[in-house]
Amino acid sequence: METRSVKKKRLLDEIYASFSCGEDRISDLPDAVIHHILFFLPIKSIAKLSVLSKRWRHMWHTFPDLDFTTINVPSTSSSGYNNSTLKVSSNVRNNYKKFHANCPSAGGADFIDQVLSFREKNSGIRVLRFCANLSFSHLNALIRGAVKHNVQELDVEVATNDYFNFPRSAINSESLRVFKLKSKYPGFRLPPSSIMKNGFKNLFTLSLSCLIMYEQPSLHDLFTETSFPLLKKLSLDGCTGLTYLHVSCRVLEDLILENCFQLENLDITCPKLEKLSVKSCFDSYSSGTEVKIVGPRLKSIVWLNNTITDQSCLENLTCLIEALVGFFVLLEDLGAMKLRSVNDFLSGLSHSHSLLLENQSVEILSKNNHLAGISLRPFSKLRSLELHTGFHKHNIPGLANLFRSSPATNTLILKITNEHNIQRRKWNRDLWQLSNSGEERFWESQSNAMNSFLQHLKVVKIHGFSECESDVSLVKFLLKHGKVLQQMFLCVAELSKSRDSLHREKIKSQIMGFSKASCNAKIVFK
Repeated sequence: METRSVKKKRLLDEIYASFSCGEDRISDLPDAVIHHILFFLPIKSIAKLSVLSKRWRHMWHTFPDLDFTTINVPSTSSSGYNNSTLKVSSNVRNNYKKFHANCPSAGGADFIDQVLSFREKNSGIRVLRFCANLSFSHLNALIRGAVKHNVQELDVEVATNDYFNFPRSAINSESLRVFKLKSKYPGFRLPPSSIMKNGFKNLFTLSLSCLIMYEQPSLHDLFTETSFPLLKKLSLDGCTGLTYLHVSCRVLEDLILENCFQLENLDITCPKLEKLSVKSCFDSYSSGTEVKIVGPRLKSIVWLNNTITDQSCLENLTCLIEALVGFFVLLEDLGAMKLRSVNDFLSGLSHSHSLLLENQSVEILSKNNHLAGISLRPFSKLRSLELHTGFHKHNIPGLANLFRSSPATNTLILKITNEHNIQRRKWNRDLWQLSNSGEERFWESQSNAMNSFLQHLKVVKIHGFSECESDVSLVKFLLKHGKVLQQMFLCVAELSKSRDSLHREKIKSQIMGFSKASCNAKIVFK
């Protein structure tokens, strides 16, 4: 298969070859077709082609997709093509050298200035993408220039000497559909919400990174249907000082929120929201923190490394297909309020078809098991359940809670984290004697309550399996009571692999023998 770099070189070779043979058929193609061909080339290569003829100079000055992230500071000694293999006219060669002589700063913001200044008056810009270290005044000038050419997509990553204000020229642009602004350092400030609300009427996508909001800690009245009537995708990353966020854009479909460590209250009410991703958010030291999510069309939710809020309310998530959840918490700091909040959050995901719980979720549910009046809402539509946990006896109540709440699940994936394996009790042959260990007696006591789960379970995959009491007890229980169980995959932990191979073969033999005596499931060791 042809790689991208090979394809780019081939395109350049074909274009230069058409001039060397005296028959330039490519230049006769319509502008839109040539622009589409040039789209696959780095912008510096496109600029070099402008020296071939007036026709190609016109193509360069009207090219609509300006991606400056592909360029490096050029070497004036590099010609960009091999004269020994491509025989171009001396006129073209001289024009090529003249281009480099006139553009010594190509690769920096000055090159972007030159490109915009050379553009033909009525040539629109479809995409402008660049990454640069420059002053705010220079950034503002570049964006103003792009707006004058009716830019549709702006993707900007900048580093400045000091924080800067959000470029107001972009706010009132009628042509802008996609705006992405990322500050490497030190960040930028938004203008007052009254100004923000009067612009962006035609914006589809907005992505802001490294916002400074200490003097305006709330976006309560910004992301609404009135301010962003057409917004479909919103991404906010690293909003320093943001404590309250309310999102109620009526047509919003995709929302991403990351690294907002001072957030205390999140309120999302979006009737068309389909994807939600929230990572590393919420203040760990504030009280009264709260999250509310109302999304009748929400299909996917990713909730990772977020501090547990004091209250959680997830309503009307009836279309949910998949959920990935992991909390950031010090278990010793968990009180009854936060335990109830976790229970409410997970219960709000009860319509999900696929659920993945990251580390500490099972541990939290095990603590929840001791609180009277707290129980998970049944995951009646759940078909796939994946759990990442340090599997030991203290986590068994949490696992049992999840199994009881998953009456129709047919696939169970358990990934045991390695850091806990060393501390777990090693295997001994007595563990395979019926009703021997305390953990096994616990699982047996749960068989009636888990009857529906056991009657639907078909596939079990255990990653990090080792010859420990917790692993063995669970495997025995599932083999004994999983009457429709078809396959069980046991992926042995690295620690167990390093032990005596004969010892491992004995374990396999015991498991295979128990399987034949209890069910017809196929056992696969990896």
